[in-house]
Amino acid sequence: MKIADPDQTTLVNEVRLMLEELPLDRARVLELGCGRAEKTRTLAESGRVAEIVALEVDEIQHQRNLAITDLPNVRFCRGGAEAIPVDDASVDVVLMFKSLHHVPVASMDRALAEIARVLRPGGLAWISEPVYAGELNGIMCLFHDEKVVREAAFAALRRAVDDGRLTLVRQYFFDTRSFFENFEQFDQRMIRVTHSNHALSPELYAQVQAKFASFLGPEGATFLNPQRVDLLRKA
Repeated sequence: MKIADPDQTTLVNEVRLMLEELPLDRARVLELGCGRAEKTRTLAESGRVAEIVALEVDEIQHQRNLAITDLPNVRFCRGGAEAIPVDDASVDVVLMFKSLHHVPVASMDRALAEIARVLRPGGLAWISEPVYAGELNGIMCLFHDEKVVREAAFAALRRAVDDGRLTLVRQYFFDTRSFFENFEQFDQRMIRVTHSNHALSPELYAQVQAKFASFLGPEGATFLNPQRVDLLRKA
């Protein structure tokens, strides 16, 4: 396993890739850290899966998700990956989009043990993580540097594979695109989030704004973000 591939520059829609690569027909899917449920909705409306259990640890976002009433095959639950409220061997596919590094470092091994517990034999886990690189990361690390937690998440994945809890099927390396019309949109989506308390001083806020402005053109700011997916299977 490797944490990054500096030579990989293919631009990919990760959700489309996931839909192409995973055996989702009639599957029971568990999504850990579903956030605003955008990927949840895409998967639910594909008509392929039998059920999605979508977990979110952030209480504010979870309450917003509970207000979604037009996805009858989705069950929203509050919880984290280190204590998954589903039965043993009851899930065909686990999805974790850029959320393993948000699990407390001391609980990462437990989270991967929980994923192995809930997967049926032969079940798959699609665990995507941002690579610590790219221009957007250069802005984010001014106020929210994730280098340590991303490295810890990768180390936990390696331990889960090395001790046989999960088997590595394949690694994918690619870029995704982020677009912001202006700094106000960046502020709302990246700074004023409910799952983290980014309390920036006026001086730091101005520094972040200036750094963002260096990438801003007449039509907004576009960033390419390197990603990694580790596709794992339960024996």
